Amino acid sequence: MIRILLALLLTALPLTSFAFDASHDAWTRLLQKHVVDVRPGQATAVRYAGFAADRPALKAYLASLSAVKPDEYGRWTKPEQLAFLINAYNAWTVELILGSYPKLKSIKDLGSLLSSPWKKTFIPLLGQTISLDQIEHGMIRKPGVFDDPRIHAAVNCASVGCPALARSAFVARDLDRQLDAALSGFLSDATRNRYDAASGRLEVSKIFDWYSGDFERGHRGYDSLKTLFAKHAAVLARTSDGQAAVRAGRYKLGYLDYDWALNDAR
Repeated sequence: MIRILLALLLTALPLTSFAFDASHDAWTRLLQKHVVDVRPGQATAVRYAGFAADRPALKAYLASLSAVKPDEYGRWTKPEQLAFLINAYNAWTVELILGSYPKLKSIKDLGSLLSSPWKKTFIPLLGQTISLDQIEHGMIRKPGVFDDPRIHAAVNCASVGCPALARSAFVARDLDRQLDAALSGFLSDATRNRYDAASGRLEVSKIFDWYSGDFERGHRGYDSLKTLFAKHAAVLARTSDGQAAVRAGRYKLGYLDYDWALNDAR
């Protein structure tokens, strides 16, 4: 009789009592279906039309993120928390785009002179309704929490100039490798980062101008932009002489214009 009562009790438990799927498999399935390589390992594009057709699956994944309670999140490891927040940022960015797709040409078109699409509070997460900016700057980049500048190659702003939207979810067990690969892949894309031997100029994405401070705090072995570029000289320059120049810091640093066009694979 006791076993029967226990079985009935277990079957009566609400679905929300089950642990969150930290593998983020639902998000990976959507990414592999609707994100395509433009330059493998360097850049991707998004089939927003496909995401629109699969919107119920996207909303189900977003609902699973929203169902996580603050105390549950607080018991997770730092890699579990960071993977959760990066995936949340990227998935809700896709959802934001779908709200105005297919007419949308740029995520910046969702804002105005007085408002920013990144400040729009529409995300139910961890007991609050927050914005993309609050996820990125208030949680992911909050000093003393994760302190990992590599995240700038992982969060995706739905733009051509942005680092690639990864084709699989970020997961705790592989997070270090994934972040290293994302940063190296972005730096190796000569359309956004490159050393020009003829002029002696190292031209890089504006991301490294906007967030230079994150690479100057000594976290993850990066204490300056020079350290960052020296570590990745092999992908920034094509020749051994160019690589030696980048490693030695013998270059004029410049920042390329940022392409805010929607990263749509139409």
